[in-house]
Amino acid sequence: MSTSFEQLQIAQTYLDKLQQLGIGEPTPIQAEGIPVLKDGKDAIIQSQTGTGKTLAYLLPALERIDPAQKQLQVLVVVPTRELGMQIMQEIEKLTEGGPIRSQSLIGGAAIVRQVEKLRLHPHIVVGTPGRLLELTKIKKLTLHHVKMGIVDEVDQVFELGSMQDVEAVLKGMLKSSQMVFVSATIPQSTEQAAERWLKEPVIIKINPSQRTAETLKHMHVVCQEREKIDTLRRLVRLIKPTSAIVFINVTDDIAQVVGKLQYVGLSVEALYGEASKQDRAKVMGNFREGKFQLLLATDVAARGLDIEGVTHVFHLDPATNAEYYLHRVGRTGRMGREGTTISIVTPKELFILDKFEKQLGITIAPKAMFEGRLVDPAQDRSAATMRSRREAARPSGAAPARAGSADARETGAAERAPLSTAAAKPAAPVKTAAAGKAVSKAQRERDRKSKGAPRWLKDKQQNKEE
Repeated sequence: MSTSFEQLQIAQTYLDKLQQLGIGEPTPIQAEGIPVLKDGKDAIIQSQTGTGKTLAYLLPALERIDPAQKQLQVLVVVPTRELGMQIMQEIEKLTEGGPIRSQSLIGGAAIVRQVEKLRLHPHIVVGTPGRLLELTKIKKLTLHHVKMGIVDEVDQVFELGSMQDVEAVLKGMLKSSQMVFVSATIPQSTEQAAERWLKEPVIIKINPSQRTAETLKHMHVVCQEREKIDTLRRLVRLIKPTSAIVFINVTDDIAQVVGKLQYVGLSVEALYGEASKQDRAKVMGNFREGKFQLLLATDVAARGLDIEGVTHVFHLDPATNAEYYLHRVGRTGRMGREGTTISIVTPKELFILDKFEKQLGITIAPKAMFEGRLVDPAQDRSAATMRSRREAARPSGAAPARAGSADARETGAAERAPLSTAAAKPAAPVKTAAAGKAVSKAQRERDRKSKGAPRWLKDKQQNKEE
């Protein structure tokens, strides 16, 4: 029996907003998580990417806010600017036209403008750890009245070398504040952090054994390292994805890779970690609007992004671990939609995919490009077809000779050598009606060509034929 947002006792204001946004029924993680958070309990929320975790914590968080109080009441900590901006967009959709004020405090943006906007007393803030700590140190941001603190993509937040920053921010909140940790993956290090910061947390996991979406197809194509760019080009030309994300591992190579991909004719832009907030926002905006086909990104830059219409994820470099693979492939196949992910690997990198299959309980199927299709390598008949044709042309009963073998060389020599002995003399040909017609036709053609020739030339040609 499905649960409705009305049964979850969501305020009518937000029910109307959800209806306007075309969101009818809660997802399983929302149906299970919203009541827990509305009760004010600390929680760890873990579910596959693309299952609606953001809305699962935003709806209870917004309901905790008292608009009459000019104080910060909800804090959302995120690992990246892109995820922060994405969450801000969701908040703005839900609060548009209402009294609740929100603000993003993202690193890379002008801190002076952020300080000025803080004078408007936002009720909910979305920020990265470094900028949040910077503003609290200069006493421009006060966390003493925060009722609910949320750390989204918590494993990434703690792994980015910002552990001390995050803990310093969390210390600025009251011990009575409700705390929520959210992610698709909760490694042991995150659970240890949760023990320090969460009070008897309710652990909410939806299908923990199903680590990736059921609607997602996992594939891989094998090539040499020097062929990866061209293999990606051929895959894009073959599949023609409307919108796809291409992942690489090393940020130092990203400009070079963009140049190579653009050189071979692909429509691609990159999400640079070093780029300004405005440049990154422009790239993301253009990608969402379909102004280019491929978004080249690193694991950190694309963490948690929800971009509608992404049908494919390509791994130009294999993910460094299974958790990163999960977050990469989670950019497609979201909310029940179909998606495809293709890893481009060298023979030496195949063992990495083997590990992912065992750890995640998935199958990453081998594929090859053949005659305009992605097929199972066993079905790639380009070479096999030629062999079968050669074998079919051999006399019946003859064993096929292996290429390069002595038998093959002898067979080839025998086919080329003239028959000079009586034993090798072939049997007399059997004349058929078809053969007779062919001979008479050839004779008529010769007669036509020699028509009008001198008698001595005709006699010479006749003697030669005899």
